[in-house]
Amino acid sequence: MPVPYFHLVFTLPHMLKGLIGAAPRRLYENLFAAASATLTEFAGSPRHLGGVPAFSLVLHTWKQDLGRHVHVHALVAGGALSDTGEWISPKKGFLFPVRALSKVFRGKFITGLDGLRRQGHLPDFLDLPAWQSLKHSLHAHDWVVYAKQPLGGPEAVLEYLGRYTHRVAISNERIIGITNDQVAFRVRADAEGKKRVRYLPGDAFIARFLLHVLPAGFKRIRHYGLLSPARKQVGLAAARSALAVPPPEAAIIESVATFMQRIRRLASMGCPRCGGALQVTASLLPQRGIMVRGPP
Repeated sequence: MPVPYFHLVFTLPHMLKGLIGAAPRRLYENLFAAASATLTEFAGSPRHLGGVPAFSLVLHTWKQDLGRHVHVHALVAGGALSDTGEWISPKKGFLFPVRALSKVFRGKFITGLDGLRRQGHLPDFLDLPAWQSLKHSLHAHDWVVYAKQPLGGPEAVLEYLGRYTHRVAISNERIIGITNDQVAFRVRADAEGKKRVRYLPGDAFIARFLLHVLPAGFKRIRHYGLLSPARKQVGLAAARSALAVPPPEAAIIESVATFMQRIRRLASMGCPRCGGALQVTASLLPQRGIMVRGPP
């Protein structure tokens, strides 16, 4: 949609690192649930927008030195669709007040965590006394929802999502040396982007990298509101109508028959060197149980 997009970051406090390590899927799911419910509640309030928002959440679990730093990036369209089909833009120069957003997010996450504990979905070491102590610490801690600079239009959002769809905790470019004993890699030293070199023993480096391999089948990019799979087709059409934006051109989808004809023609082509007919000699298929992708 041709509107500005806002960029918010919801971060979990470091005191939850041990619990995340023991039950990552439950904690990550609770993070998505708390962040999405918070944004939906604020967008639906007449004090702010009073409509259905459109936003995506992207999970990150790492920081520069590969330590655990769990947070979600929220890419939020600047406005919401009202019940009457009107597009409501933010009333002020910002989307939502971040201090109020932070408090509501904290409350929803802790409530969700308490529900998981009551249902027996958290580790046994979190008994009632341990939970009460953790709950007190979580409430006493200031949770900060960080508001970054707006991303601009939809093109910037697509570019951002494209960069992070298959991003892993560390890129090859940052690894500058490997010996039998240690791994050397670059980390950001300050907010200005200066770099320094960090050294870790090989086993410690691998252990840190494995912290960021998500549970099998876990989706780290999710869409909500008008962008959710259940309402995207109808919701986006209504939003475009409210914004007086023409619908996008229908994608050209190749039929199965056309695809097979094209493949047959390619298969019947001769070898560019000898002119002989090309034949299929082997098919490379993924073996069952092996993930054919890098860590999320």
